[in-house]
Amino acid sequence: MSMDVGSKSVKSDINVTPLVDVVLVLLIIFMVITPMLQRGKPVQLPDAKHVSALKGGGDPVLLSITADGKAWIDKAEVPLDQISTELNVAMQMAPGSPVMIKGDKSVDYKRVREIILEVSKTHLLGVSLAASEIKEKK
Repeated sequence: MSMDVGSKSVKSDINVTPLVDVVLVLLIIFMVITPMLQRGKPVQLPDAKHVSALKGGGDPVLLSITADGKAWIDKAEVPLDQISTELNVAMQMAPGSPVMIKGDKSVDYKRVREIILEVSKTHLLGVSLAASEIKEKK
């Protein structure tokens, strides 16, 4: 607060400069961090009318299948014959976490089935397939 010397009234002005500074810093932080929140390899998910929410155990272990048919666990490429081994290692590091398979919609279904067959060799419970929900227009 400041006071005028000649008057007896109190002048109360809000200084918005610190507020603007804080908001701009937060904006920059969110702009930098938001792209890093995407886990796994980026893929174009197939569309589905009915999508259920992922249940249980915290953050899932992501197995991505990119458009070129390569398998990735988080950001590491994994050959087809080592998927079950690498998934077991990932599950030991995060016990109880579900496994989510994100397959690109342009990948042949045959390739997705081969990878799902390798995942089934691990005998893990809670393997889910990721999809984008189609929003119905009203």
